[in-house]
Amino acid sequence: QLQLVESGGGLVQPGGSLRLSCAPSGFTLDDYAIGWFRQAPGKESEGVSCIGRSDGFTLYADSVKGRFTISRDNAKNTVYLQRNSLKPEETAVYYCAAGRVCSLNADYVHWGQGTHVTVSS
Repeated sequence: QLQLVESGGGLVQPGGSLRLSCAPSGFTLDDYAIGWFRQAPGKESEGVSCIGRSDGFTLYADSVKGRFTISRDNAKNTVYLQRNSLKPEETAVYYCAAGRVCSLNADYVHWGQGTHVTVSS
């Protein structure tokens, strides 16, 4: 069974930083574009960022440009989302997903279970 596992969530103060990781089980990430999504309590899911399969192409939601950085380490079979200057309204469950095309739309094939991030003082 193909799975994705997110890690790195937790509690962080406003203005702080956290790095999320996304690692697969049962397949290699370099065959896929990877997207990060988040769903805040009571809100719809939002595409945050994505990275292409092999060309380094990246996309960011306007709300996170300049603060979030997505990267991939194919040797470690892991994709990272570095998030800086976090805001309380970014409290959410963060999900990673694997698909064929880097897109902020939720048209991905494989999804993780999510990791909780709470931004609060």
